Amino acid sequence: MSRPAVALIALSCTLFAGLVLAGCGSSGRSSAPFCPGSASDIPAPDGKTLQDLAGSTPIAVVPGTSDYVTGRNRVSFLIVDQQSRAITTPVACVWVATALKASPFARTLAHLEHVGIPGGAQGPVPTIYVANVDLPKPGKYWLLAVPMGKKPPGALANLVVPAVPTGAPRVGDRAIPSQTPTLTSTGGKLSLLSTATHPDPRLYRISVAQALAKHVPFVVTFATPKFCTSRTCGPVVDMVDAVSRRLAKTPVRFIHVEIYKRNDPALGFNAWVKQWKLPTEPWTFVVDRHGVIRARLEGAFSADELERTIRSTLLSSDGSS
Repeated sequence: MSRPAVALIALSCTLFAGLVLAGCGSSGRSSAPFCPGSASDIPAPDGKTLQDLAGSTPIAVVPGTSDYVTGRNRVSFLIVDQQSRAITTPVACVWVATALKASPFARTLAHLEHVGIPGGAQGPVPTIYVANVDLPKPGKYWLLAVPMGKKPPGALANLVVPAVPTGAPRVGDRAIPSQTPTLTSTGGKLSLLSTATHPDPRLYRISVAQALAKHVPFVVTFATPKFCTSRTCGPVVDMVDAVSRRLAKTPVRFIHVEIYKRNDPALGFNAWVKQWKLPTEPWTFVVDRHGVIRARLEGAFSADELERTIRSTLLSSDGSS
């Protein structure tokens, strides 16, 4: 994988198209706390505000997710230094508050995930941090991230939960029975099904509607490797393919769906993207045999993260599959 593209993480503080960084800096003078890398050891705020903890902030959070809902959210991001270099310590400490001048109400860890597979498509970044954050109600939140073993400063970003959800389907929603294209529906023509350089036919054997009708658990990813605005779709499809091979002996099926009509960006989004109301791309959903969405992953992720998610939601002793 190539190192992060400077054009994507420089002064504009953007990584994915349409995802704009909030909070590239802070005027606070206090020092951010030391991040020990252990959830039980993350320093408590001790009455300090998030701005007190952040200190002056010449490093930045570059978000990889933007569609947040009330409750548990998967949040991905880069932490970038003043030279536009991604910081890649294995863990970052995370604090969340309702305002810069409010004391954090939550603290957790973000773990570094490796994006892409050897010999696969090249994305803009080789790694990304992922944290699970509880956002109790609609509104604007502030997130502070401090890399493991680092002293001040920290990096800030905004998380916005709309009062009325308008984005992608949420965990607990029923999957939409889309008649997504398959090898059968296209007469076996892979070029009509995927813009990937080397598409895997196994990702196009069954449609979303067929998977729901058969009551089989499945993973569906909406991505366009050739035309992806975030440059993460190729790696995402490769990782879905890799995990499908790892879990080939399980009942889980894997589906890839392109996002443009006839794979042509000039024609706009296709019917399936509109049915699922996807605000960005790529998106990946983990669906149980009852047709209920058990997990959703916006943007980039690692093959290991996807496999862990599938095993914990679909293949665990208390899963639905």
